[in-house]
Amino acid sequence: MQIAVLLFDRFTALDAVGPYDVLSRLPGARVVFVGERPGPVRTEVGSLALTADAALSEVTTPDVVVVPGGPGQRAHMGAGPISDWLRAVDATSTWTTSVCTGSLLLAAAGLLTGRRATTHWLAHDQLAPLGAVPVAQRVVTDGKYVTAAGVSAGLDMAFTLAGRIADDTVAQSIQLAHEYDPQPPYQAGSPGRAPREVLATVQARKEFILN
Repeated sequence: MQIAVLLFDRFTALDAVGPYDVLSRLPGARVVFVGERPGPVRTEVGSLALTADAALSEVTTPDVVVVPGGPGQRAHMGAGPISDWLRAVDATSTWTTSVCTGSLLLAAAGLLTGRRATTHWLAHDQLAPLGAVPVAQRVVTDGKYVTAAGVSAGLDMAFTLAGRIADDTVAQSIQLAHEYDPQPPYQAGSPGRAPREVLATVQARKEFILN
């Protein structure tokens, strides 16, 4: 089972690494990081790079596609190699997934038209104009498409997918091995629970966060 994790300049690290660290533990899984060209690809912060081991042209029939988000996503919303690759691999994939604003890339490629999907809450209003049906949930499954909300939700997406690909016991075993038992120090992880001043601070930085 080949799992292809897409990388592009200025992606968000956890969007890619979170699902990678869960899905790579599945029996028989082979994960490949893929980009427009092989080599290091830097995150939006710039101080970290992951290595694309293969070019898009070298990964043609992955079983699972994982599309991260990040400010760099905006550069690939139109016609181009990444959009073309997404449509091509989606034709034969068993699962096509995304984290954060990665769902906007899927939607822009025409893959989420009429389908329920989610994304980072700051970008939720961008889904409908791209043909998707926005759903305010952490993980949304519609057929073979599994989309996750912002950044950390990629872990929830990966565990959800692990249960579908293998079974609940395998997924729970990976969860336990990761000691994934979130108990955050603050109840500020969603716009519905965050204090008003925190919400206002993040909303004021929307353009910086998404761009």
